[in-house]
Amino acid sequence: MPRSLYGRAALILILPVLTVQLVVSVTFIQRHFEDVTRQLSQGLALEVNYITDQITAPDRLDAIDQGRPLARQFQLQFSVLPEDVTGPLPERRRFYDFSGSIVQDVLYQMVPTVLAVDLPDDKRVSLYLAMPAGIGVYNFDRTKVSASNPHQLLVWTVVAGAFMTLIAYSFLRNQLRPIKRMAVAADAFGKGRHVPYKPTGAVEVRAAGNAFLEMRARIERQIEQRTLMLSGVSHDLRTPLTRLKLGLSMIEDESRDELVGDVDEMQHLLDEFLSFAKGEGEGEPELLNPADLAADIVSGFERSGHNVTLLPVEGEGMARLRPVAVRRAVENLIGNAVRYGTEAHLSCRIGEKSVRFRVEDNGPGIAPEMRGEAIKPFSRLDPARNQNKGSGVGLGLAIVTDIARAHGGSLRLDQSPELGGLMADLVLPR
Repeated sequence: MPRSLYGRAALILILPVLTVQLVVSVTFIQRHFEDVTRQLSQGLALEVNYITDQITAPDRLDAIDQGRPLARQFQLQFSVLPEDVTGPLPERRRFYDFSGSIVQDVLYQMVPTVLAVDLPDDKRVSLYLAMPAGIGVYNFDRTKVSASNPHQLLVWTVVAGAFMTLIAYSFLRNQLRPIKRMAVAADAFGKGRHVPYKPTGAVEVRAAGNAFLEMRARIERQIEQRTLMLSGVSHDLRTPLTRLKLGLSMIEDESRDELVGDVDEMQHLLDEFLSFAKGEGEGEPELLNPADLAADIVSGFERSGHNVTLLPVEGEGMARLRPVAVRRAVENLIGNAVRYGTEAHLSCRIGEKSVRFRVEDNGPGIAPEMRGEAIKPFSRLDPARNQNKGSGVGLGLAIVTDIARAHGGSLRLDQSPELGGLMADLVLPR
């Protein structure tokens, strides 16, 4: 069965038409080809037997010559083969000539002296009989044993069915087009893009379209309210944090450095939380070169003194991505790599349909059974990573996952075959 609604609807439309045509064709062949042909062949057999009896009558010495005008009265042509004609008599019939087999069967059954029935085409028939004077031949039109143009009904049935199927196919396509437009709008919204959409089509399709628009509006309002709320919280918290920093800078005490570190950690937590809130992606997608973006990211880490290497780029071309969001995602992956390891590699592969950013490190990695938990927000896998490198927030991989999903891509975690640590693949569609 087709998996698409379009294919299934077309099958529901075409299957009954084909079934009706099949039933009509079988009935037509049964009644027209067989019954009518059998009746016409039986009538011809009676005529041939009557003419043959008149020709072979013992009291008629010139019966052969008199048989020709008699045969013409029945629209038949009679002749006798010369004595020097030898060899098998022709008995042809095309393999698709179904009515021809009926003609041959009837003539063999009803004409006792028949030798061969030749059906070379749809226009003429030759009947060979054994007679005292030699081999008699009756030539006549095919219309005497078969209906003329018997295929017309089949042709008209097929043509009319095909024509009506095309018309119904056009209507069906127009009815399914609103559903496809709604699917495109829903897919684009799932990837963070806003495609104009207006419900059209049947009542049920319009109802589904209006429900989608309402759902999209509610989700957009919820995202906007969450962003505004988090922005307000960030603004409200930054002021007391600034006062704390100012106050701590005026304190001369041995514990001041520890308190300053706590305030900095609070500031870091706040920044990470806001980044997670914006993880759906910022701005509209832009056409950019992924190789240039990867090189720019690596150069930034190199200037910071981190051991990050950019491997040769595979493929070439442009991709439509959100540069700010993708940069944040790749930087988060590299940041985790240099935090839990001492070396990180970044590779970029530009395929026909997708772009892959791969980050590998030589750290402790993440156990396979814990990788699903690692991408959840606020998840900190302390036993799996090196806790001596500092305390994380637990939002890095969650932010990358949200950015990947906003682009319609995915984040895959595995073990690095080269460095032995974690290998993270950020796959985004072009």
